[in-house]
Amino acid sequence: MAEKILKAKKREITTKGAVKQLRREGYVPGIFYSKGNEGIPFAVEEVELNKVVFTSERNIIQLTFEDEKDTLGCVVKDVQFDPVSDKIVHVDMQGVTLGELLQLEVPISFVGSPVGVKEGGILQEQLHKIEIECMPRHIPQSLEVEISELGIGDSIFVKDLEFENIKFITPEDAVIVSVTAPKAEVEETTEDVTEEGTAEPEVISKGKSEEE
Repeated sequence: MAEKILKAKKREITTKGAVKQLRREGYVPGIFYSKGNEGIPFAVEEVELNKVVFTSERNIIQLTFEDEKDTLGCVVKDVQFDPVSDKIVHVDMQGVTLGELLQLEVPISFVGSPVGVKEGGILQEQLHKIEIECMPRHIPQSLEVEISELGIGDSIFVKDLEFENIKFITPEDAVIVSVTAPKAEVEETTEDVTEEGTAEPEVISKGKSEEE
């Protein structure tokens, strides 16, 4: 896994007013977490943070602070976005320690063109990231999922994946990707079932009997 350097500055004041001022100056507030230690509030330039967040790669980040020689190895744990502008408003970094298991999300990369799509089916990508647990040295850039053999009505679940040195945290019954029948075909099938399943109503005569 590649490493990237991210320069930051520690935040001494963490009030709402101070955070707003940082954002106006083009910085994003964040917190560095590591096992057994208190969180370290920091701020990083938005343009630099975008380079490690808006990418399909998973990198170990070397977080460096002003006037300090030591760096902190970490990965992006959580990112909060503004609901209107989609700009990053906060980031959590999780410390990485060699020899200790790490939980994180990694992107899924789909490989191949499903036979079901060639037959007119619709590809439904349910998950684009999946949560895993592994050693830092085994963190993958992405998990490649082969989908060429998927036919109409087929699905791939988390439990179907097999990768060495990785444990999946995402529930095993979660659907990752599937191929569904075309909408018109589904509607036509539904109509057929409705027509076949509806019986003619019985007509009950209310006229007088012959004896009357």
